[in-house]
Amino acid sequence: MRSVTYSMNVSLDGYIVGPDGGFDWTVPDEELFRFTTDEVREVGVYLIGRRLYETMLYWETVDQIPSIDFSTLEFAAVWKSLPKVVFSTTLSEVRGNARLASGGLAAEVERLRAEPGEGDIAIGGATLAAEAAASGLIDEYRAKVHPVLVGGGIPFFPRHERRVDLELVETRTFSSRVVYLRHRVAR
Repeated sequence: MRSVTYSMNVSLDGYIVGPDGGFDWTVPDEELFRFTTDEVREVGVYLIGRRLYETMLYWETVDQIPSIDFSTLEFAAVWKSLPKVVFSTTLSEVRGNARLASGGLAAEVERLRAEPGEGDIAIGGATLAAEAAASGLIDEYRAKVHPVLVGGGIPFFPRHERRVDLELVETRTFSSRVVYLRHRVAR
């Protein structure tokens, strides 16, 4: 059965976006960028909320910029080819290799898990991840912890009233001092 993963950059105090809406502190160096590209390469389908979908539209056309470097082109190619399911109540159409979700998150995950397919089912976007976590759909949490305190904003971990035990399955420290923590939900 395919795993559902939630992977994001996060500040040491637990936020994916700061109080001003910014995430400039997450700009990766070459080593972290390659790691992230490889991580996305392992994804079979990406379930994404509207706000993150709109942010990631940048990658649909970045390859048209003449001075773009190889790593950026490589990530863009991986991202563009990745099937995406967008959860939105306000969008009527999406671009690229994406489709609008036709049902709820739990039903979509159940359908995707039942289908033959390679790669993880990744969840992106804080609101969507919070819904997935509250429903017990997430199998792995993958945090790239940046050495910064942003003081507030959108939290990486959803706020809900249930305990979730985790098992640490992988760590890695990058030269940029970012620490990758991969935890599997203990079931």
